[in-house]
Formats: sequence, C-alpha cells, structure tokens
Amino acid sequence: MPTDVLIPKLGMTMTEGTVAEWHIPDGGEVKAGEMVYRLETEKIEFEVEAETAGTVRHLVAAGTTLPPGSVVAYILAAGEAMPAGVPAAPAAPKPATASPSGAPVAATAAPAGGPALSSPLARRLAREAGIDIASVRGSGPGGRVTEADVLAAKAAPPPAASPGGPAREVIASPVARKLAEELRIDLSTVSGTGPGGRITKEDVEAAAAAPKPAPPRPVGPAAGGSVPVRGMRKVIAERMHASLQEMAQLTMGMDVAMDDAVKLRTQLVAEWEPEGVRPSYTDLVIRAVAKALRQHPLLNARFGDKEIELLGEVHVGMAVALDDGLVVPVIRNADALPLKEIAAESTRLATAARSGKLGLDEMAGGTFSVTALGMAGVDFFTPIVNPPNVAILGVGRIHDTVRWEGDRPVRAQTMTLSLTIDHRAVDGAPGAAFLGTVRDLLEAPYRLLV
Repeated sequence: MPTDVLIPKLGMTMTEGTVAEWHIPDGGEVKAGEMVYRLETEKIEFEVEAETAGTVRHLVAAGTTLPPGSVVAYILAAGEAMPAGVPAAPAAPKPATASPSGAPVAATAAPAGGPALSSPLARRLAREAGIDIASVRGSGPGGRVTEADVLAAKAAPPPAASPGGPAREVIASPVARKLAEELRIDLSTVSGTGPGGRITKEDVEAAAAAPKPAPPRPVGPAAGGSVPVRGMRKVIAERMHASLQEMAQLTMGMDVAMDDAVKLRTQLVAEWEPEGVRPSYTDLVIRAVAKALRQHPLLNARFGDKEIELLGEVHVGMAVALDDGLVVPVIRNADALPLKEIAAESTRLATAARSGKLGLDEMAGGTFSVTALGMAGVDFFTPIVNPPNVAILGVGRIHDTVRWEGDRPVRAQTMTLSLTIDHRAVDGAPGAAFLGTVRDLLEAPYRLLV
C-alpha cells in the first residue's frame, strides 16, 4: 500500500502549510529518513522526512498551500501503483529561453551534473558571495547544498589544478547525511571509516567535535538584488503594519542603574556554569517583567471590542532574530519560574528557533513580549506591540555613564528600557508605574532570586 506524505500539523494554531520546495523530484527514489520536501508555515520552516523507502510521486506542485493532514505525495514500494483516481501533480511552469533567432522556446530540464538542490539561504549567500551554486558540493540529503556548504566554499582557497580524475564521491549513510545537515558539517571534509570509505554517524560526530575556525560572517542582501516577501517575512510585515494601524501606540523610556545587576549576573554565571546554565541580562529583565506584571495586571491584558481582558497567567514572549525575520517563543508561567529556570528555558527556546526546530505551540499564547537590541549597540528604540498583547518592552545596551554622589562624579553602568503600550488599553501613568517597578527590581537584583 502506498505511503502517504502529508502536511504535518506542527502545533495547535497551525491552519495551513505550503510545500515550499521538493527535495526529491517526482519519480525520484528516496530512502527512509531522507528529506522529501520543505514545509513552510506562517512562522517556521520544517523539513519533512520519508517514513519509508521507495519512489516519490508528487500530487501537488511546489508552492501549493493546504491544510494540515493533506496528502501531497505518495511513496511507492517496488511494483506498487498509484491509487486509482489520484490525479498527477500539475506541472510547474518552465521558464522560456531565447533561440538563436530570438524566438522564445521552452526550457528543458537541467542536464545531469547541473545545479544541485539548495536551500533558499544557501542560494542567497552564494549570490552575495559571487559563488556559482552549481559548483558547491552539497552535504545535505540527496546532495542538497546547505548554508554551511556555501560558507565553506567561500572560505576555501581556490582549488589547485589536479592531474587526477574527478573529485572524490561522498559516500555516507542516510543517518550520517541527516546528522551532518543538522550539525552543518560538510561531508566532503569528513573521512569515512566504514566499508569502502563510507561515512558513518560516528565520523560525523567526530568531525563536529573537532575544533574548527569560525565561519565568515554572512553579509546582507547584495545591492541591486531583491528579497522575496513571503513566508515569515510576509507575516511579519502584515502583522506589524496591522499593529500600527489598529492600535494607539505610545513609547516611553527609562534608564536603569545596572551596576548591581552586572555583579549579580557575573556571580551567577560562575555559580551555575557546572549545570550548563548561563543567564543573560535579558533573562534578568524577563524575570523582573514577570514579577512586575503581577503588580500591574493592566499590562498583562488583551484589548477586545467591548472589554479589556486581564489575563490570569503570565506568559512572556522573547524575540529571537533569524535570517528571515523574528520569531517570538514563549516562556510559560514566567512569574512562577525561578531565574535559573528562566535562563535555561530561554536558551532552549533560542537554540530551537535558530535550528528550525521550534514548534508552533512554543510560539503561541504570549501575554507580554520582551525584545532586545542591546547586543547590536542600540540604546533606545520603539518596539511595536505584538497583537493581541497591549505592551512590549525593549532592552537596550548596558553602557558607561556618570552619576553624582553629592559633588563627586561616579562611573556607573546604565541600561535604557523602552516600553510601548497600546494607549487604548493602558494610559501613560500605569505604563510608567510598571516600567518603574521593572527598574526597581533590576536595581535591587537580588529580589529577582526570590
């Protein structure tokens, strides 16, 4: 019986998903565990694996959007036929090319040895670096070119002329290929210890553990290029524009003396290091926000058509920057969590977000948001409220200032907080009172430990 390839439901709030890119072509062979296609939702991207080995037959073209549970392809075992009455996938339009006479002719499929499958980020990095993506050896499933492959090609010196034959073929197990993609390891640089030089899972793990130089820092979009407005970027644009149109937003700032908070964090980093927990300044802010929201429930609310709903639970969203935009995973019941657990949970969520493993449920239900730009050298900014919240707090950098003790100037470390409120739900005075409470907690940071 053919095996269904579905649009998986990745969270309670997911209503649709898009087959953004087929990794296995129609009629191509797939092994169990290999990536069949890339799924794109309004918040995340997800690689869908093959449950069994066989021949992949598409039912929809790339770019098709369907609800969760929809069948987008079948995997046929040897000798199996497509189910009766199932239509074939509509052919994707082929770009036209010019004939020698100038008349347009239909483009033909790429010849063997042509461009390999590649991720959108890999293509963008290659374009910005002036690298021909077809010349990059892919380490992903089915030879897919990943971001790490392009970065490695950019950092590698020009290849020397070789009298030998073609480049060594990478032979690796499906498990090794999957692990290499997750760890961003270029399989062409890994020595295989399996039969016939086959790369095993253990070889990839050893390569990942080996010290390596830091990859070059990716640059922004090339001048004259374009960035498609789709997926996450499109959703961010729509929601932020709607937020400014529908709300009466007001931003206020307040300086915080961070001298004692800096000392506390330094002590906690050393104390919690054996447990693998490293608190950030944003973690201290999240803890202060969670405690302050209990005292100022108007900031932990939802504005409705006929009433302002004061929410009973405190779920703090934390903005995480990705290449394609921002995601806001949620620390649930943050007011009930000690600082150590907040630090551990924020690290887990940020790691999951950057590796593409964040679930939709982990981004749902936030009652207040915190966003930080201090690491980018920003002191003050105007964060935009994330609907249906009524407030968001921006965190600036910690910088040296001077305070006065009598007639004597004293060096101090200061951070500026930027609070944006929905003035329909919260007036300036309650917003300032909340901000003052957060400031007081950060200036007496040992209160964050109780």
